[in-house]
Parts: sequence; structure tokens; C-alpha cells
Amino acid sequence: KDDNNSRRNFLRKGLLAGAAAIAGSAFISSCSGEPESGEKIKVLTTDGKIVEVDKAHVKSEKQVREEARQGIPGRKFVMVIDLAKCANARKCTEVCQEGHQLPKSIEYIRVYLLQDSEKTAPYWFPRPCFHCDNPLCVSVCPVGATYKRSDGIVLVDQERCIGCKFCMTGCPYSARSFAWEHHENYETPMQYDPETTAPGKEGTVSKCVFCADRVAENKLPYCVEACPMGVIYFGDVDEDTVTNGAETVLFSQLIKDRGGYRYLENLGTRPSVYYLPPVNRQFDIERGFKGLDEDVKERYKDTDY
Repeated sequence: KDDNNSRRNFLRKGLLAGAAAIAGSAFISSCSGEPESGEKIKVLTTDGKIVEVDKAHVKSEKQVREEARQGIPGRKFVMVIDLAKCANARKCTEVCQEGHQLPKSIEYIRVYLLQDSEKTAPYWFPRPCFHCDNPLCVSVCPVGATYKRSDGIVLVDQERCIGCKFCMTGCPYSARSFAWEHHENYETPMQYDPETTAPGKEGTVSKCVFCADRVAENKLPYCVEACPMGVIYFGDVDEDTVTNGAETVLFSQLIKDRGGYRYLENLGTRPSVYYLPPVNRQFDIERGFKGLDEDVKERYKDTDY
């Protein structure tokens, strides 16, 4: 089940192979086929660096938005969340906010405290977007702003979004956020990219994107990489392999051995996120309350256990 592959070996095998952008920027194309123009311009990369490139290699916003709809050929991404390991460290939420330049009021991955019945123990429950195979959000969008790619990732084109919130109503998992105000935090203006959701646009909907831009660069999503407990696994369901950055396992075997399930399976949405039950939890539930901001702690005050 675990053949001691490192994350580097895991990625080398091609799990996350895709079209990588040079200089770390989703807006610079090294495969455009266009001859160099000789004219140099400065652009901001996704890791915050300003680089100088030939103008012929820079894509327009329209090109970026169109290419974001295609997905990575031959891939079908999946996420597995091990509830037995979660201690509500919130690193997944915080790093996601930082990486997507989100305000504190918007959380693409939110951690809930659940208790299935009066006699059962509570547990922490991270909830990203589930990137459903039958996404209700896509079916109700009147302008085609939200869409599902060939690799299973569901994105929102905020340039097309009219802010009607139909997708928010249609999503049974409350996985979408509405930008009531402008929340661009970049010091230098950036070109909009649906794969990063940045820069954010006031009056539109956004959500977890499985870090589509990082996946295209052979990187794991922010939440997977940041979790100190190794709670979140990410990979390719067709290749039957997932990793949490430290451990690489067979997806099918992990789900079978640990009794994996999909949240609210009866809805017929067919999520791409699976959960492993909180059996033999590694951390006491009280640990998850330590160091929380008061506004976050307030969310759990009515939880009775």
C-alpha cells in the first residue's frame, strides 16, 4: 500500500503531469509556437515576482480564460480527507487564503465540528468544494460562468458571473462564497485567471478550485501541502494513486481498507472528495480549540458534546 515513494517520486511518475508555465506564471506561454517579437515586457508571476519576457509569449486574458476550461488531458483528480487525523490546525484554511489572496471572511476550505448523534463523539470535518461529477451548481448557472472540466475540476469564470447566486443555492454543500466587496490583495495588478480565482471580483461567486494552477505545474494543492497532520490526500483516480505529500498510497485500497465514503452520497452529485471515518482519532477534540481567533471560536460555541 505504501512503497515509500517520496512526493518527488510520486510527481515524477506523472500523477500531476500537465502543461507547466515558465517562470511560474499562468499568463506566460512557452508553447505558444509564436516567434519572439523582440519586444520585452514586465509581468507578475503567480509567486509574486516581476520578470521580463518576450511579448509573444504573453497570453491575453481571453486566452487564459478559454484554456482554463479545457482541463489536463487524461486526468481525473480526486481528494481523500482522513477525519481521524484532523485536529483543526486550520493550516489548510490559512494557507489557502494566502495563496488565493482571500480576505479572512472567505474560506475555500472550512473546518466544521460535527457530531452524528448524541451518543457519538464529535470530530473535525474539513469541507472544500467537492468538484462533483454531477454538479448542481453547473446545471443552474444561467450564463455558463461555472463549468466542469475534463479532469473533473469545477471552476467559475468571474468575468461571466452575474452574481445571481443560483449556484450557491444549487450547491447542497455550501461550498461557494460571494464577494460582497472587492478583495484583491495583490500589491501589483494581475490579470484574472479562473484557475487561481485571483484577482477577486466584487459581486461574483468564487470557491475552492483544487488549486488548478498548481496542479498544472506539478504541485500539490495548498491545503495538502500545508496540513501538518497529513489529513488530506490528492491524486488521480484513474491512476489509482493519491498522496498527502509524505505518503503515497493506492486510492482504491485506501478507500476499501478504511471504509471511505462520500458526504451526502444520496444526493446523486457524485463528489470527487472522499472521507475516511474518524475511527481511532489521533488527537483529542479539545486540541482543535487552542489558539483559535475569537471569531472562529464563536462558530463552535453552541456545539454540545
